[in-house]
Amino acid sequence: MTKTDSPRPLDHVVLPTGDLEIARQRLTALGFNVSPQGTHPFGTINCCVYLSDGTFVEPLAVGDRAAADEAVRGSNEFVVRDRAFRDVHGDEGFSAVVFGTDDADVDHAEFVAAGVSAGSRLDFSRPFVDASGKSDLASFRLAFAAQPNADADAFFFTCERANVPAVDRSALQAHANGARRVLAIEVAAWDVAAAGKLLATVARSKADAAAVALANARLTIRNEPNAPGIRLEAMVLAVDDLAATKALLVEHAVAHDLDGQRLVVPAAPGQGATFIFEEQK
Repeated sequence: MTKTDSPRPLDHVVLPTGDLEIARQRLTALGFNVSPQGTHPFGTINCCVYLSDGTFVEPLAVGDRAAADEAVRGSNEFVVRDRAFRDVHGDEGFSAVVFGTDDADVDHAEFVAAGVSAGSRLDFSRPFVDASGKSDLASFRLAFAAQPNADADAFFFTCERANVPAVDRSALQAHANGARRVLAIEVAAWDVAAAGKLLATVARSKADAAAVALANARLTIRNEPNAPGIRLEAMVLAVDDLAATKALLVEHAVAHDLDGQRLVVPAAPGQGATFIFEEQK
């Protein structure tokens, strides 16, 4: 839950993809257990990777173009921002970081007051199916933020889980690569101070030496003169045994580099961000 005197937690990240099946194949090759397809009521579809700390990775594709077109015409900010990102950057990438909250209305008011609101609040529900096939209804309330005049760049939103499905996710949270949680999101920006200010506002935290602390992770910002505003680049995931993760990547013929004590897997179709694995006992 979000408290006004503490940073918001990371909830999930959004990775646009042109083909959900390619995303599923790629994430499976990386050693993740991928959920069944989820269908939004506004034309987008996903297949998520749920981690044991409650966060998740959301590959997102357009499953119903006509419904998505209608959502854009209706100013559905989630679909509007997704469409704008794809139009400029293509169908593969890392478009959004999402923060947990217990009151999206309060968040929206804060974003408006701070001059970083990215549009109207959004409420929606969708069916959720667990690994055994049991289903329930998941409901969400979203409040959006972004840099002003940066409609096609990375965006951010808080997600209030208004109805949490009464299903068992534990089987989906066990991954062959040993991933348990997101340690960090790595960001590039041409103006580190401005990016830090925006991210600190959205995270309800403080920017300190190009880093923003979250309740359960951190955002790190590096200077990149060619970055368009804010560019989301990588996520750092904690694993139990780095050698075992490396062996799995070798077995599955996944290209990777060893950077000190980090395994770095460059972005690929179906995996819009660089994935970095770090051992954490």
